[in-house]
Amino acid sequence: MRQHKGALALTLIALVIAIDQLVKIYVKTHFYLGEDLEVFSWFHIYFVQNPGMAFGWEMGSKLALTLFRIAAIGFGIYYLTRICRKSETPAGFAACVALIVAGAIGNVIDCVFYGLVFNNPMPPQIATFLPAGGGYAPALHGMVVDMLYFPLCSWNWPQWMPWIGGEHFTFFQPVFNIADAAISTGIIALILFYSRHLSK
Repeated sequence: MRQHKGALALTLIALVIAIDQLVKIYVKTHFYLGEDLEVFSWFHIYFVQNPGMAFGWEMGSKLALTLFRIAAIGFGIYYLTRICRKSETPAGFAACVALIVAGAIGNVIDCVFYGLVFNNPMPPQIATFLPAGGGYAPALHGMVVDMLYFPLCSWNWPQWMPWIGGEHFTFFQPVFNIADAAISTGIIALILFYSRHLSK
């Protein structure tokens, strides 16, 4: 049972990282920054680069944020290893933690390496892998590639509403990537189905 949970966690981590990086590299080398491809009215491939945290949030310096992420991944791997060794840990709980760890690793890869291996040309030029002039940033200072945009619905607020009256609103506005989706899915599933194990 312990080996099964460990294999499940490793498989999830490998799959999430591989799919996340393949999509990011494809978008980075086939889309110019800011390009917006409408797949459906409610789903776009919209290439943006995120210097901060998930969904575009920013916190402190880039270097500090990257180092914090690396430390958090180290703790996540340690915690995942511990719970996989316990027979009473549900496989689903280990899978949720594995999704969070995998998503964190996927975004850290961008931060650590993308500044070194890609350039960052002005639109409509497209980035080059291993450019002759070098990358756009030193190690640990790369930007995270985001591309999934779901403008599910939009409306204008009524004029009589204070502060926001007459403004246009779109739901859901953040642009994110597969790593972000894995982290969010893991956290939401933990809260919904495994809160008892979290409290322990």
